[in-house]
Amino acid sequence: MSVPERALWGVLAAVVTQLALGKQHGPLARLSLLALGGGLATLAVSNKNPLYDSLKLRQNDLGEILVSEAVTVGRPPEEVYARWRDLSRLPDFMEMLESVEVLHGNLSRWTVNGPTGKLSFEAELTADEPGQRIAWRTRPGSGVQHSGEVTFRPAPGERGTEVIARYSYAPPGGAAGAALARVLNHEPGQRTRDDLMRLKRIMELGFIPTAKGQTSGRVPAAATGNAAKGKV
Repeated sequence: MSVPERALWGVLAAVVTQLALGKQHGPLARLSLLALGGGLATLAVSNKNPLYDSLKLRQNDLGEILVSEAVTVGRPPEEVYARWRDLSRLPDFMEMLESVEVLHGNLSRWTVNGPTGKLSFEAELTADEPGQRIAWRTRPGSGVQHSGEVTFRPAPGERGTEVIARYSYAPPGGAAGAALARVLNHEPGQRTRDDLMRLKRIMELGFIPTAKGQTSGRVPAAATGNAAKGKV
């Protein structure tokens, strides 16, 4: 959870505890309020939000959401690495990404389409091992807490490359933001698997298959009418 979230839970815990100590409540109500206050205090101290559990979102000790997905791509690790390392082309298979602008050196500016609109932040590469691994994190003060890595290793049986993507992030808006993103299908964990499958298709087929623009196979109404009249 973010610092403001934890502070809010702490304030609520203090308010509820203070109400429990008031003389206007009976013994049973007082015990219930004390239990609630204790739960809120524990929530603030533990840095983990039970809402994330209900949304099936994994957390680390910092309260950040964890994402981990993998896919096997039928191309050599060096090729898959080179395709991912071309940061400006990441939006080709990462649906939430609108653009990645390489600024200089290891620094780039990412623009994503979130549930409440566009969001931009700067990120820097923290590891770059050709053919093996790429890691990154957002810069301090960017307004977004995000870090991740993707590794490329030979798949068993010479079947290509195992691509493993791991991210951690603090959702903008905290638990409420995570819930909104989950409902609107904008939560990164929901999208990562699809992103990796798009990468697989690009690397193996050279394009992403789509049904857009294809006919449905139905016979046009006019043709049906003509056929009924014995016309071709």
